[in-house]
Amino acid sequence: MPTLQLHDTLTGNKRAFVPGDPKRVTMYVCGPTVWSYAHIGNARPPVVFDVLFRLLRRTYGDEHVIYARNITDVDDKIIEAARDLGEPIDVITDKFAAIYREDTGALGVLPPTLEPHATEHIGEMIDMIARLIESGHAYEAEGHVLFAVQSYERYGALSRRDREDMIAGARVEVAPYKKDPADFVMWKPAKEGEPGWDSPWGRGRPGWHIECSAMAEKHLGEIFDIHGGGTDLKFPHHENEIAQSVCAHGGKAMARFWLHNGFLSMDSTKMSKSLGNVKLVHELIKDWPGEVLRYALLTAHYRAPLDWTQKLLHTSQKSLDRLYGVLRRIEAKPAAEVPETVEAALADDLNTPKALAALFALAGAANRAETDEARQAAAADLLAGGHALGLLEGSPDAWFGIDALSEAERAEIDQLILDRTAARQAKDFAKADALRDELDKRKVLVDDGPEGTTWRMG
Repeated sequence: MPTLQLHDTLTGNKRAFVPGDPKRVTMYVCGPTVWSYAHIGNARPPVVFDVLFRLLRRTYGDEHVIYARNITDVDDKIIEAARDLGEPIDVITDKFAAIYREDTGALGVLPPTLEPHATEHIGEMIDMIARLIESGHAYEAEGHVLFAVQSYERYGALSRRDREDMIAGARVEVAPYKKDPADFVMWKPAKEGEPGWDSPWGRGRPGWHIECSAMAEKHLGEIFDIHGGGTDLKFPHHENEIAQSVCAHGGKAMARFWLHNGFLSMDSTKMSKSLGNVKLVHELIKDWPGEVLRYALLTAHYRAPLDWTQKLLHTSQKSLDRLYGVLRRIEAKPAAEVPETVEAALADDLNTPKALAALFALAGAANRAETDEARQAAAADLLAGGHALGLLEGSPDAWFGIDALSEAERAEIDQLILDRTAARQAKDFAKADALRDELDKRKVLVDDGPEGTTWRMG
């Protein structure tokens, strides 16, 4: 298996991945704040890091990989949503956490090993805050506890921002109780009617950043292997996580690798509610197979931006049609190992576009093979390579919507298509058009592609 190389945001370099303990490979990815439906941009991290999760499990063994993806279930937006809907907070968070799991599951995302909830780790957060106060990295002021940014000299190393940019980018509250405008809140007083927990600093609730630091420490240890998330989290969230965790752990690095996926835009425009171009996963999966959405998210390198368009979705569906078309013509079981061309692409900092290209090379090899044995081997490699990407997981007949047809009906349609292909090759276009009309009457949608003709029920 090729050596896994990952681009570390903190150092700015791509280097060989070496876990602290190959028998306990650890990864933490920032999960959803469960107050509403996830949009397609929110789906990029779980899909990207699911590909990495699968790769790590193949490399080190399922039992040796621990993947934690948290649930943020206490937050200003959650409180506001509960107030607007007149529902208890836990009803809101339980509902949208379940929807998030279902929606990402429809995109082929495997459940993480661990799914820590913020509200179940308040004690760990209070403990970490207390340690930071004791070591001089945090202070109490008017019921708040704030991290003293100037106490950590490497603050800003991840995002590479200067002080003024960081203050502006964080949109920090300029409060009179702060010793420095850049200081950020780790604990805040709970207002009347808001959720709160008792603490040495009064009844209150945690800030967002301390949640991930405390949950990662609890489940993965003071130092873990990989921390992932969207590029929008580099500052202030991940920058603040690093500051808290490094200072709470006596200067130890929080994570060995920091990975960030790029932004997703809508038709070359930033996605925003004000523009009305926010696409929810929950709605998209009603119109498109989950594998189409997943394939589309993998067409760009994870660190690159991705422009989400209708054309991208149609192209992704046609691409999967071509691959499933090969598997429909050549029945096979997945090979025991992922083909080297696919694995090498993924080992090169998760180069999913190159891995997808490798799938089409395998499909082409299956079509060109001159013996049944060679066709079976190429199709088996295609299946194994697809599974490495979380693709080609269903049956070809189900993909094309023909699983309800009888064998006789399928055979008739297959013969019509073969006859049409022969007529086209003979330049008998009148016959080809007549056969196409017959297929149309049967509500058969035909697509002619490089890997051959595929069809589905309309």
